[in-house]
Amino acid sequence: MDKDKKTLENLLETIKQFNQDRDWDQFHNPKDLAIGMVTESAELLDLFRFVSADKLEALMADKQEAIEEEVMDVLYFVLRFAQMNHINIYEAFERKMAKNEKKYPVESVRGKHHKYTEYKK
Repeated sequence: MDKDKKTLENLLETIKQFNQDRDWDQFHNPKDLAIGMVTESAELLDLFRFVSADKLEALMADKQEAIEEEVMDVLYFVLRFAQMNHINIYEAFERKMAKNEKKYPVESVRGKHHKYTEYKK
């Protein structure tokens, strides 16, 4: 990967080459990649288990490297899923954000965190 130009395409190509070099494409079907996303997300969540809100800042400092590694494991599986299943991340992201704009209009949701079905339109 060109370290001077870090792009999403670079990440996707790095992941693709990493897996091709190891002949792992055969193991990366949609189901197993989705399981990987959830498994790695659970490992990230486990770092926060039994941590009270007032201790979160200290946890983030104390476990920064472990947290980063778990976040990157989640990202790896998301990117690998997209790469293996021909999902254009840019286009899919734009479509999803357009839907979110409609589901969560600023004037209805500013400062609130409820599910979109709980807001009056």
